[in-house]
Amino acid sequence: MKILLPVDGSKYTRRMLAYLGAHDEFLAAEHDYVAFTAVAPVPANASRFVDDGILAGYYRDHAEKVLKTVRAFAEQHRWRLRTAYGHGHAAETIAVFAHKEKPDLIVMGTHGHSALGNMVLGSVATGVIARSKFPVLLVP
Repeated sequence: MKILLPVDGSKYTRRMLAYLGAHDEFLAAEHDYVAFTAVAPVPANASRFVDDGILAGYYRDHAEKVLKTVRAFAEQHRWRLRTAYGHGHAAETIAVFAHKEKPDLIVMGTHGHSALGNMVLGSVATGVIARSKFPVLLVP
């Protein structure tokens, strides 16, 4: 089973990883995990003044801060893990990546807002569900 883990380095990511670590059914040796983080884009009016190489390094460095923690967790649990990142609106970027990867399951941490809260505040998880055809497991 290929499991996509959208991560942002927050306490909600740590909670989601702890949930997976506590449920052996997700830790079977045959599973492949893909951790993906979406880095917020540099505004276009600022990025046009920055060299493309510097901008790429900025996105890579910010992604690495999030992904190194997930890699350490995966090594501790002996997961087969691959990491990737993109930049852009989080829900859109995650959904585009999911469509390329075609995971069997997407597992995401969530703030646990109510439906009304999501409607008012927005939610990356809600955006991924709306844009994706893959099953999503939300861990509050």
